[in-house]
Amino acid sequence: MAEFTSDVTVTDIAVRDTNVSSAVDEPVRATILDMLAERELTVADLHEELATVGYDRTENTVRHHVNELRDAGLVEVARLEERRGGTTKYYRANTIVLSYALPPGADETVADLAGELAPEVGRLVDDLRERHGETIDRIAEEMAPCEHCRTQKYETYLLLTVLRRAFVEGYVRDGGRGETDGD
Repeated sequence: MAEFTSDVTVTDIAVRDTNVSSAVDEPVRATILDMLAERELTVADLHEELATVGYDRTENTVRHHVNELRDAGLVEVARLEERRGGTTKYYRANTIVLSYALPPGADETVADLAGELAPEVGRLVDDLRERHGETIDRIAEEMAPCEHCRTQKYETYLLLTVLRRAFVEGYVRDGGRGETDGD
């Protein structure tokens, strides 16, 4: 049997949660997420705002998209308001979807920055594994649907999830200042 070799190197890792991916595959849903990241809106508010950017669909279609985002865990009901004998739901995004392209020529600079930070991240992950290795192993094992799937990158996915959520907790939520309550 021939050995498979490749000179392709991994330079980045994309995390793909199938529920999230299918929810934001529809371009208007990413727009809705952006709108709901800014402020709480009703389906009617979203319908009006989407119309101003050229999205001409019914309010029921907008409601369907909001429900898909809610079912994927990206949007939640922020509050309920009684009005006109009914209850109006205000939604907010609880997730930020980032999908950008680096400007031409930035790859080398970003690679240099990543290379500079890589040893610190390696030490951070080693420390996390040392302090919480049993928990990480247990969760990664629970992620495998069968014994034949043990070779998948469950631990990598789990560690990236922890790091991504810690980044959100420590940087994004405070407006990008990297400050915490104790600072």
